[in-house]
Amino acid sequence: MKWVTIKYLIDFTVLVLLYVFVFFRRWKIKGKDILLVNTLMYTYLSFVLYFTLMPIITSIPFVLNHPYKPMNLVPFIDVLEGRGDFLRQIILNVIMTVPFGFLYPLTRNRTGKFITTVLFCFLMSLGIEILQPLIDGFRSSDITDIITNVIGGMLGYGFYTIFKPVTFWILDHLKTKN
Repeated sequence: MKWVTIKYLIDFTVLVLLYVFVFFRRWKIKGKDILLVNTLMYTYLSFVLYFTLMPIITSIPFVLNHPYKPMNLVPFIDVLEGRGDFLRQIILNVIMTVPFGFLYPLTRNRTGKFITTVLFCFLMSLGIEILQPLIDGFRSSDITDIITNVIGGMLGYGFYTIFKPVTFWILDHLKTKN
């Protein structure tokens, strides 16, 4: 197996062990509906880590071995200057956080508010953008990513609002089967 594959395998092994020995037990006691929603959110966040920060654990000893690149604070500069595949990046950043906007209110016992959802989407995105250059010296952070991630979270909350009746029906059906 290649070293790169092993690095990712270590991170995923830790995520699986954390789920099995910590979260699964807590969520299972609370009912199938809570187990389902929290497991979906955990799986989603694991994929976000995969696409944005991994490998993490094997990178920790080398965090200070490269210069930290400050965040680009000029919104949409790639678009303005026509650099790279900016349209693809914008679309992927929006899509990446749509599930967060949908699932987060469900993890808050179905009472998640729009402002709270957007705030936590912003904080997640900010955390990723701050950590990316620390974990890997070849990655950079960009204010545009934060803006487009928050837009994705807002769209996801819109989907949550639209599909709330169906979603609640499914979750209530699971709850009654307990």
